[in-house]
Amino acid sequence: MQKKLYKSANDKMLTGVLGGIAEYLKMDSTVVRLIFALITIITGVFPLALFYIICAIIMPEPPFTVE
Repeated sequence: MQKKLYKSANDKMLTGVLGGIAEYLKMDSTVVRLIFALITIITGVFPLALFYIICAIIMPEPPFTVE
């Protein structure tokens, strides 16, 4: 069975993109958010803001909601 990347249904701050990436990588979402923030500071806001917006548009919602 293949792993698929979805937005997180339960671990959202804005759209669930980073929560979904954390679930896919089996990492804590706080760590993923901190890494994203550090890379944003190092590279500048525009490249990762553009990445986040594209991911928010392209990444699908999960097929079901786990509660």
